Amino acid sequence: MSEGQLNSPNQTFHLITNDTEPSATSIFNDTTVEGKTEETSIGSRILCTIFLTYSVIISVGLLGNAVLIKVFFKIKSMQTVPNIFITSLAFGDLLLLITCVPVDATQYIADTWLFGRLGCKILSFIQLTSVGVSVFTLTILSADRYKAIVKPLELPASDAFLKTCGKVACIWILSMVLAIPEAVFSDLYPFYNAEKNESFEACAPYPVSEKNRQEAHSLLCFLVFYIIPLSVISVYYVLIAKALFKSTVEIPAEEQEHARKQIESRKRVAKTVLVLVGFFAICWLPNHILYLYRSFNYHSSIDSSTLHLVATIFSRALAFSNSCVNPFALYWLSKTFRQHFKTQLFCFKIKCPRRPAVPRNLATGLVSATGSTQVSEISVTLLTGYAGKKEEESAFSVIS
Repeated sequence: MSEGQLNSPNQTFHLITNDTEPSATSIFNDTTVEGKTEETSIGSRILCTIFLTYSVIISVGLLGNAVLIKVFFKIKSMQTVPNIFITSLAFGDLLLLITCVPVDATQYIADTWLFGRLGCKILSFIQLTSVGVSVFTLTILSADRYKAIVKPLELPASDAFLKTCGKVACIWILSMVLAIPEAVFSDLYPFYNAEKNESFEACAPYPVSEKNRQEAHSLLCFLVFYIIPLSVISVYYVLIAKALFKSTVEIPAEEQEHARKQIESRKRVAKTVLVLVGFFAICWLPNHILYLYRSFNYHSSIDSSTLHLVATIFSRALAFSNSCVNPFALYWLSKTFRQHFKTQLFCFKIKCPRRPAVPRNLATGLVSATGSTQVSEISVTLLTGYAGKKEEESAFSVIS
């Protein structure tokens, strides 16, 4: 895969934990004379830590993103333009969590790639698509927030929902198109382990011997999926800051209260988007740096040092954790989302059966026509239920 399949991490791991190679004890001290039992014990502890970390990432990410998607589709008031983009992010994160994260975890216990040539191509395609969906969605979302803040009194167009869905579709198509070369060129290539004096196969977008290809590939990934989008986002947020400062000075007195409410509301969404962008930038930077290091240094053999193993585990776990933090960032930042999140998370609570909606004029007609106290009581009950439902729907505002 583009962001981590330059070599199989288990090769470095086995160099440290295998009985015939330097002991796992060398992670904590420089001695290599410990017995087989201690080596196995420490190696097992490292593996347990790795799998526990990945299990937490997968389980928390699946739960958070699934509830976020459920909130969006079940709560009509949450189906807003910003939330469409955020839901698209959740789908991309779920795709990565279900496919790439479990596969990455298996590489710490296997001596070679387990999923064949087709699996290599498909998983490389999925990972790069998911990364593209994340960063391009955040870029478009930043542009959308800039437009909303520059024109705070402009009402959304009647077809805004459809236009936003079209933008989301374009983001997915663009991400998949950019990931096609990754699928085409990714294959099982031989890598040489100098310390064991043997070769092994790993899934990678190029053979380790092709210096120019690996350097160009790592630089392109870093620019297209990190530097350029984050630079565009930074420009938008500088413009947002200027627009907010200017708007607080130039609001007409007769529109001041209404405009201020609009601006405060959209500032909250801009802050939310900025937090999501910040998480993406922090979580994926170490992985990009490690990938660049490998591309410019792996010309004949792999780095089998303990430091490299620790850096690999840390960078991959941090990158994958970005797929589970977004729902909880929203939970922290948005009171509305927090309320809906709790409601959908504890959906096992007993709910009252939904009452049919009865228009007020129909109920009044029933009462006047029959004069029946029983019919009157039924009508009032139905109307109360109907009004209560409408009041409940309007009680929650969207995160914007």
